[in-house]
Amino acid sequence: MLTPPNCFPWKGLLDERNGDGRGGYCYELNRLYLALLRRLGFDARGITGRVVMGGPEDASTPRTHMLVTVLLDGCRYITDVGFGGMVPTGPLRVDTEEEQATAHEPYRLTHHEGSYTLRALVAGSWRAMYVFDLQPQTDIDYVVGNWYVSTHEDSPFLGQLVAARTGPGLRRTLGNGSYAIHRLGVASERRQLTEVDAVIDVLQSDFGIRLPQHPDLRHIVARLIADP
Repeated sequence: MLTPPNCFPWKGLLDERNGDGRGGYCYELNRLYLALLRRLGFDARGITGRVVMGGPEDASTPRTHMLVTVLLDGCRYITDVGFGGMVPTGPLRVDTEEEQATAHEPYRLTHHEGSYTLRALVAGSWRAMYVFDLQPQTDIDYVVGNWYVSTHEDSPFLGQLVAARTGPGLRRTLGNGSYAIHRLGVASERRQLTEVDAVIDVLQSDFGIRLPQHPDLRHIVARLIADP
């Protein structure tokens, strides 16, 4: 029996993926999630999108975000477990532009000339997250996107310490030494971590990351928090 759309098993997958304390990003989490959905019998496939969060929504950004679509009872949904601090915490119907509730912020999709824009209601404003279409993707598309994100000098992930995790009624984010806890309906808590031990403690205790025993770890963290 298939799980209904409001009960997609995304959180259990994230917990299992993070069982070794490693975490991951869209090409890891959403590919594993897609495999799980297919094994459970869902009509699911991967697609890709262009991240525009924090910039103009008509910007020509690379197609480097992977997400998943699911067809259930004739309705198409997008579902995503790999978009960091603003990941939608519930499936979203593609065929409507109405506001859709999740366990965290409301989201909505708008459609224009074959493309869809995902927006989240943040601080009273609808902010664009990413733009996507329903073009089928193959494994090589993910290989190319993953290569760009993990190696290209223009990738926002290269040379940065980035972590995000959701919890009941809150989101935690870490960018180098900038740590924030965003709770629904109240002002965000923000603090700047200036000590290596503080960053390591937050990664381990609040994000569940098991850090590698690397001889340069402390030096790298110190450099990142000194030059955010």
